[in-house]
Amino acid sequence: MAVKIRLQRVGATNQPKYRMVIAEDSTKRDGRFVEIIGSYDPTSKVEGKQLVVNLERAAYWQGVGAQPSDTARTLINRAKRESAGREAAAKA
Repeated sequence: MAVKIRLQRVGATNQPKYRMVIAEDSTKRDGRFVEIIGSYDPTSKVEGKQLVVNLERAAYWQGVGAQPSDTARTLINRAKRESAGREAAAKA
């Protein structure tokens, strides 16, 4: 059975919020999932609250064959860049 990393919508009407989940590709968009690895709130104005991803778990699941959706891949890469930027700022 194929496993995917994808977004699950949980917000109200006109207030989108998403969870980044590991789910079998045969399940519905908002259906059952294996694990929650992050969240994405595109309407949040607070720095650091808009995108939260557990990069270790994302790397683990990709290592065992989970395929991220296009949007999930973009958000994981963005989280990696933000994490690297925070580490560089902490060292300086």
